[in-house]
Amino acid sequence: MSDENSLNAVELAAELTIAWLGNQNNRVAAEDVPAFLRTMHTTVIELAGTTASAAEPADEAGGETEYTPAVSVRKSLGSKDHIISMIDGKPYKTLRRHLSTHGLTPEEYRARYNLKSDYPMVAPSYSEARRAMAHKIGLGAKGRAAKSSASAAPTRKPRVKAGTAA
Repeated sequence: MSDENSLNAVELAAELTIAWLGNQNNRVAAEDVPAFLRTMHTTVIELAGTTASAAEPADEAGGETEYTPAVSVRKSLGSKDHIISMIDGKPYKTLRRHLSTHGLTPEEYRARYNLKSDYPMVAPSYSEARRAMAHKIGLGAKGRAAKSSASAAPTRKPRVKAGTAA
């Protein structure tokens, strides 16, 4: 009976893959098709409620998946206008929303690709533009105003009413 279920899973995964590839809006390179079929098969097995370990060969490492970055660290930080994602190799002004769509936090992203803790999540020019806009609208002025008024306060002389002798 398990042979029948696995055969059905294989057939169903193949049919779903054919249907997905048959859609003219989906463009996939020929070398990506086997990986997509494997992913589809694993998903069908998981949805069927059986374990995927019987259908997939065991990991040689036996542990965590090794992630290969799409670009090098140097290339990802090569431009001041954008940061290139190591997940998909596309440029972004900020990586936070992109990472959240992949279910990652900045710390998990840095750990996945062995990045330093000071690896930026925002492009330098975008950060500078945000900083300039904040200063323009007066954010952060409260602290500067408090410091300047505190230093100016002791230098004031008390007012003396007219007609009174000092």
